[in-house]
Amino acid sequence: MAEASLPLHRASTSSSRASTSSLAADGLPPATPSQPIRTEYDEAVDDDEEDDVHDADAAAGLLDGDATEKLVAKGRGRSRTASFSFDFSGRLLQLAASDDVAGAGSGTTGRGSRDRSGNVKESMSLIGGMALIVGIVIGSGIFSSPGVVAKETGSVGTALLVWAGAGLLSWAGGSSFAELGVMLPNNGGHQVYLAAAFGDLAAYCYSFSAVTALKPGSQAIIGIISAEYICRIVYHTAFEDDPRAAARGIPTYAVKLVAISGLFLISAVHAWSTKAGKRTQVVVTVFKVLALVLVFIGGLTHIILSKPASDFSFAESSDKPAGYALALFSALWTFDGWDSANYIARDIAPGSLPLIINSSLGVIVVLFLLANVSYFLVLPFETATGTTTIGLDFGRALAGPVGGLLFAIIVSISALGALNGTLYTSSRLIVAASEQGFLPRLFAHFNERQKTPINGILLSSALSTIFICLGDFSNLTLFYGVCAWVWNLAVVIGLLVLRVQQPNLKRPYKTYIATPIAFASTALFLIVLSCFSKPWQSLAAFVFCVAGTVPYYLHVRHIDTRKTDAVEMT
Repeated sequence: MAEASLPLHRASTSSSRASTSSLAADGLPPATPSQPIRTEYDEAVDDDEEDDVHDADAAAGLLDGDATEKLVAKGRGRSRTASFSFDFSGRLLQLAASDDVAGAGSGTTGRGSRDRSGNVKESMSLIGGMALIVGIVIGSGIFSSPGVVAKETGSVGTALLVWAGAGLLSWAGGSSFAELGVMLPNNGGHQVYLAAAFGDLAAYCYSFSAVTALKPGSQAIIGIISAEYICRIVYHTAFEDDPRAAARGIPTYAVKLVAISGLFLISAVHAWSTKAGKRTQVVVTVFKVLALVLVFIGGLTHIILSKPASDFSFAESSDKPAGYALALFSALWTFDGWDSANYIARDIAPGSLPLIINSSLGVIVVLFLLANVSYFLVLPFETATGTTTIGLDFGRALAGPVGGLLFAIIVSISALGALNGTLYTSSRLIVAASEQGFLPRLFAHFNERQKTPINGILLSSALSTIFICLGDFSNLTLFYGVCAWVWNLAVVIGLLVLRVQQPNLKRPYKTYIATPIAFASTALFLIVLSCFSKPWQSLAAFVFCVAGTVPYYLHVRHIDTRKTDAVEMT
């Protein structure tokens, strides 16, 4: 599961200059240089720590050093450029197509984000980009979702097909996003592409759902995973022979209380120090990789010394379509984060984005399939089905109670690390929205002593707490999946729209037309299927997807009008 996904721009401390030649090519008059906008964040953070936070935010996709919004004064024969964190503008497509935005106007420096001095920073390499995606995608999901997938599919063979299908669908989405990433080389991912294809409203609705549903929902799921592993240790059920009986012996309220406690523990770390949160992430990444390596070694050792514990056939496969929807969403949640590189598209070496995405997803699909094969080599299928702590059961089957305890500790730390990463990005997302007036200003406040966005952290934690109290792992996974894949579907449809409306737009990489069509068709079928299997969760997801319409028309458009008037008066 992605540790940092679906981020937005934070207010920029530097501004871009539109290239006169590129604007002329678009049929527009030259734009005047924009002026930097100082934010509360800039005043609160000292120079050294701001550099540190800037680099971390850029890696998470929170920061666009050249974020611009082009405001065209209709009927006056001129245009103005102003720096804002949310690029909701009807001119976004032309800006993204300009040479300057693409980096061509910088001469020998190439494309990349700029530091506070205006210098172009070094682009991320192929290896660096692959490490980013692989590191984000491999999270707590691979240690929790396989049991749910197995239960809903009914056989090992079908479960492995679902995992392969989830990987193929993620690759199709990644390939489509790669075309958009090199065509519109701005940081921001979904937000940029939706604005280019459908306009400001679609981009804002995505942003609103990211703040209110996607980030809190993801944090709630990860918190529950961590809590279930911890509770298996605390209740001593890691030492019992029957995993199902052990899981039933844990009160639901205990899991939720532990999940909320873990959430506020991580929140306290971030409220205390930004650097502490980032250092924690490095340590947790080591544990996460260690756990996956142990799974591979354990499966290989078991097949050498013994026979497979499960039958790898398709016998007794489920005939319930609704179950396959939940199984596929559970597997897709594990792959979540495949679009991470698109959020820092301007920081990646020119032409490398498609190769980074395709190579990374190939590696991830192989790793996840190997992990699932290892689980079923060691665990009987009946043991694997229905558990969300398959890592613990795998460790116990290999090395007894000690192995179960070891895996439980490693996966718990890994899940807390995933929670640490997504809480970091979600709190900065809230700050960005608050600084532009999309949320109350108080959520943009930074603590003067610790220089951390305490109010943003508290809001993110409070929303996640609500999700933890209202849902369980399966229901939250489906809710999150529907919400996320509605927006993935919208972006890929936007790709097809841009191919029709902007056929002459430069596309350094162009995926086969069958790829986005197959992706959109499968995603639509999956979403419709989920509506029949879990109507209330699906309805809730749709409500969050369109809920941003109300604040957009009541408040945001009014803010944009005032900004336009202010720019025209200067």
